[in-house]
Amino acid sequence: MPKSRTRKRKASQRKHKPAGSSLEIISDDLPPIFDRRSMDRTMSNLQRLLSQREFDSPTEMNNFLSQFNHLDNIPAPSNLTPLEQAQDVMYEAFEASGPKRIELSRRALEISPDCADAWVLLAEEEARTPQKALEYYEKGVQAGERALGPQAFADNVGHFWAILETRPYMRARAGLAEVLWHLGKRQEAMAHYREMLRLNPNDNQGMRDLLIRCLLKVGDDQGVGELLDQYKDSGMAEWLYTRALHTFRVQGDSPPARAALQEALKQNRHVPPYLTGKKKQPPQLPPYMGFGDDHEAVHYVAHHFEFWLKTPGAQQWLLNNLGVKTR
Repeated sequence: MPKSRTRKRKASQRKHKPAGSSLEIISDDLPPIFDRRSMDRTMSNLQRLLSQREFDSPTEMNNFLSQFNHLDNIPAPSNLTPLEQAQDVMYEAFEASGPKRIELSRRALEISPDCADAWVLLAEEEARTPQKALEYYEKGVQAGERALGPQAFADNVGHFWAILETRPYMRARAGLAEVLWHLGKRQEAMAHYREMLRLNPNDNQGMRDLLIRCLLKVGDDQGVGELLDQYKDSGMAEWLYTRALHTFRVQGDSPPARAALQEALKQNRHVPPYLTGKKKQPPQLPPYMGFGDDHEAVHYVAHHFEFWLKTPGAQQWLLNNLGVKTR
């Protein structure tokens, strides 16, 4: 993500969130937000349309696309496979609300049981227990594996999310990992997060944030350090403050720990008042957050306060180093 103070990032929201999950991101009291998954429809129609034609140059392709006054107006091509038809129904489901979402998900599965997104939406909208959600997510992962085939997992490691057809599978696997964590199957959950990051290290879904919280929760300092090294260029508060805390946990009040803390303070100075109790957390998490702003601090502390609290001396160390400049 570009280090821009003006760019805002919308916090992710999921309809199904296991009660008490440490991975919850946003309050249920907030109004529903636009389901970003529906945005894949335009890319899907464009990809299908272009695959049916051959162009001699980019100019010729652009001239062909210019007949559509907006990309959203690109029609869905005919002669779709059952899975493609089912996925189109799911794009409608993502734009729907209430019981209609369940109805459309069921319709999609009647067309193709390999439609992973249909199982995902049933887990979010119909499941009333974590166990039922787990069942749906498992079926979604299995459906995605059947739809993609084993060759896709061999050929596309490293850029999985860039291939549109992989996204339903990745969404199902993310949901599965979250429910497994809630059910206490922590190692299984973290194994899924790690595998998703192996398939897609660019991490379009934000799995690294969830994994590092899991690692902190189980006290795996080595795993935390490895993940911090893997994403050493991440510049958000979650990563910079976690790096500072991790360095303090491993090395104590050392020059590297103080340097890491000063880097975090430089990125977002709104965090310490919340971490030290000088400022009270709001009752709801803000739906948006920007690089270095107060909303980002609220989100960070909501997910990481317990780790600072459980690290002996961490809060006092933070207070002692506020305003201290390293050479």
